[in-house]
Amino acid sequence: MKMNDMIAFGRAIKTRRKELGYTQAHFSECTGLSASFLSNLENGKETVEMGKAMKVVQLLGMDMCLRVRGEAND
Repeated sequence: MKMNDMIAFGRAIKTRRKELGYTQAHFSECTGLSASFLSNLENGKETVEMGKAMKVVQLLGMDMCLRVRGEAND
């Protein structure tokens, strides 16, 4: 999935969380991340902490991949 902004990133996180059947409150309790952080992340707030965002990606069983625009996927 191509991410062009934090809104798209947040939507992807929210979609995956829901696919797994987690509420924000449950995910917050299980991970130790605050519900307000998760809400900000899912709503595309641009000032979220990248380290925590990457932790969420990993905990949801997702990968992040950065590549030079225009290059083929590996």
